[in-house]
Amino acid sequence: MVRRFEGLAEFAAAAGEHLGFGPWHEVTQREVDLFAEATGDHQWIHVDVERAAAGPFGGPVAHGYLTLSLIPLLVREVYSVEGVSMGVNYGLNRVRFPSPVLVGMRVRAGVEVVSVSAGGGGGERQAVVRVVIEAEGSAKPACVAETVVLLVP
Repeated sequence: MVRRFEGLAEFAAAAGEHLGFGPWHEVTQREVDLFAEATGDHQWIHVDVERAAAGPFGGPVAHGYLTLSLIPLLVREVYSVEGVSMGVNYGLNRVRFPSPVLVGMRVRAGVEVVSVSAGGGGGERQAVVRVVIEAEGSAKPACVAETVVLLVP
């Protein structure tokens, strides 16, 4: 269930709180292939299904950056902030990929609000949100990222 915040002040009050987990999303070969097309990263461990089956992971794996790019999809199922006209990606403080995501695995995001602070002169807020992407059946997370988002009222 999506947690809805009734504005930036209510969201800021959640700093230090884990907001929960979103639903599972299956990573498909089609997503991996489309990501390869978009980025030009056609490494065989991602796109050559037969060769990858005999490779170190036993099958094709999603690009680490594909896993990272799933954050908007996965996080919107965890929380939303009302009264915000837009959220702008400001950057990342830290990103790690502790374990691979094999094609066919399901992933989900756990979200923690690290901090919310003044972000500019127009009432904007800068939120630091820690996102942990879990891969079903894996002992380690697939991705741990500290995202920085500018929230504009």
